[in-house]
Amino acid sequence: MEEPQRGIRAAYAESTITVYQAYSPEIGLPAVREGRFPGAWKRDRMTWIKPSFLWMMYRCGWGTKAGQETVLAVEISRGGFEWALRHACLSSYVRGVHPDRATWQRQLKRAPTRIQWDPERDLHLQALPYRSLQLGLSGEAARHYADDWTVRITDVTPLARKIHTLVSSGDLDSAARLLPQERPYPAADELPTRLHP
Repeated sequence: MEEPQRGIRAAYAESTITVYQAYSPEIGLPAVREGRFPGAWKRDRMTWIKPSFLWMMYRCGWGTKAGQETVLAVEISRGGFEWALRHACLSSYVRGVHPDRATWQRQLKRAPTRIQWDPERDLHLQALPYRSLQLGLSGEAARHYADDWTVRITDVTPLARKIHTLVSSGDLDSAARLLPQERPYPAADELPTRLHP
């Protein structure tokens, strides 16, 4: 089956969806221990969540980049995730989607969430010809994410390292079997055209 050019692929259950982030141990480990983001997690800053495990691995270098050594799987409520989608604006201006650049800038300023479509990645972290969602949360969205939507936080750094070791040794089949099972997310079909250029 051919992948859509842009899509939300995620591991999800009836009431939750898993997104990924990577932090320094000072933030990541207390978050795992407490099951919520600690006070040191800045709720007034933009934070980006990624439903794609391999895109997160690309971003954090399998948990080896400075300040991104702790890879978190964050289960959030689907209701919260879908609220974020409904209140989003594209992170960059797209001719034909936005009437003009000034209108897009006004929408971006007001929107608590931003959508960015980034190339999906394979096990070698090479770009694939289709894109996956990255969702930026700011203001009320970031606060809801940290304090209301989060259901569970799991440290998946050991999993990232194990998969990376298998990829490095050339055992792609074993590596692929360990990947989280991501599938098309149903709400993706309901994204307004302005978010799905």
